[in-house]
Amino acid sequence: MTLIVDAFDSRFTRLNLEQIACRTHLPRSTAHRILDQLVQLSWLEHTSMGYSLGRRALGLGGQDGAHGEIRKAAADVLHSLHLRTGMVVHLAVLDGSMEMYLDKVGGRYASVLPSKVGQRSAIYKTTGGRAMLAWLEPERVDDLVGERITRPPQPGKWDLMSLHRELNRIRARGGISLDRGEFTAECPSVAAAVRTHEGPVAAISLCAESGSAQLDRVVPLLADAARRVSQALLPDPAPASASRSVQAPTVVPRGAAARR
Repeated sequence: MTLIVDAFDSRFTRLNLEQIACRTHLPRSTAHRILDQLVQLSWLEHTSMGYSLGRRALGLGGQDGAHGEIRKAAADVLHSLHLRTGMVVHLAVLDGSMEMYLDKVGGRYASVLPSKVGQRSAIYKTTGGRAMLAWLEPERVDDLVGERITRPPQPGKWDLMSLHRELNRIRARGGISLDRGEFTAECPSVAAAVRTHEGPVAAISLCAESGSAQLDRVVPLLADAARRVSQALLPDPAPASASRSVQAPTVVPRGAAARR
């Protein structure tokens, strides 16, 4: 059982039976029997995409362990993105119904912005938060923000209908969340979600100092940064001989096509 659990490099690793048997040098039948027991005991999870660490295994590392993995995977990418754009770069994660900043990279302008590492904000109020929400099912969005959002609708305030309209626009832009100053007065910003097999796990956002005209030109750089961090969190676990049988799925929430 320990051999099998140790075969998973991180909370984002997904392996099939053949890969687990290869890594542990256990017979397939033995590995399959133990895997079934580990799934029943919540040490592992099993979906059509393979096996991954379960609730009990992740509980040993705690949420900080997952956040550490994300920060490590994103560190070089964030610095490179700042150098190429000159903008302030934020890395944030979904923390319940809140968005929490894990990292902030920037020059002089970074010290002017009030955002801080560890700071939490209502997820629907931020560019990065909405980038993550756009990849969740509408019912999940309602569960997260339904009790926090303005009721009844008020001028200049978010309500569920206006939020879902904005999430549809984000999906139509391929996951790019834009705020040219129409939602917040702090600074124009653009964000994209970092996604794994589990869905959106983080968001990278860029904050422009001198107006919104710069945002469109940095969208390709931002999208590439989010993709690179996603790939860093999901390294190909298969040996060369088995690589043809393992493909990283495109994570699209059910009903997304209909919403587009």
